Amino acid sequence: MEILITNDDGIYAEGIYALAKALGKAGNVTVVAPDTQRSAVGHAITIADPLRVTPAKHNGKFFGYSASGTPADCVKLGIKSIMKKSPDLVLSGINLGGNLGYNILYSGTVSGATEGALLGIPSIAISLDTFTKPDFSAAAAFAVKLSGLMKKRSLPPGTLLNVNLPNIAASKIKGVRVTNQSRTSFNDWFDKRTDPHGNTYYWMTGDFKTKDADRDSDVNALKAGYISVTPIQFDLTDYKFISELQNWDIKR
Repeated sequence: MEILITNDDGIYAEGIYALAKALGKAGNVTVVAPDTQRSAVGHAITIADPLRVTPAKHNGKFFGYSASGTPADCVKLGIKSIMKKSPDLVLSGINLGGNLGYNILYSGTVSGATEGALLGIPSIAISLDTFTKPDFSAAAAFAVKLSGLMKKRSLPPGTLLNVNLPNIAASKIKGVRVTNQSRTSFNDWFDKRTDPHGNTYYWMTGDFKTKDADRDSDVNALKAGYISVTPIQFDLTDYKFISELQNWDIKR
């Protein structure tokens, strides 16, 4: 398999190295990732500035390509300019921190995989639900398993898989649940502060709402010790509301 890997934590993040190392056993891996942290950039692309790409090394050896853009930029660059063959699979991650509920709209990790799906490539976003003491081994192993399944199975056009793992030992993971996107979100607020020059600034902070009544949601799968796999797509049309909206006499 020809595999393209990106992330939003930057090309020197531990998670992307663990993912690339594991998938090197499954196919030919090309890494194109942001040159620095690009978390929460959503599906932004760069149109007003040039994209600069440089080789990146890990432990003194060539690892991949560092790009000055966003995760979506990196996937576009990889598929359209850097790879000699179109990839069979796009993976984005392994992200430090879960990508769940409404927060996937902000996620650069999910957007990297979404760009792959929009370009017609089977794509997976994979995240580890922690910000401290991450163990990426179980996530990397599960990515290899999913990649093998992708050889035999197909996803609907425009659909990708959003995968989240609890940060526990592989032996303690209870299994895999196919889940739906929960309606949880980040409960944010702003700390008002003053810099040394007396100027006011604001720093966003908050916490993640984890309560969800739906047993089949991504949040509850993680809380119960399962891997969450959610098929998502970005046709945002509310089809159930179309007929009612047509009765609003909008066309008059």
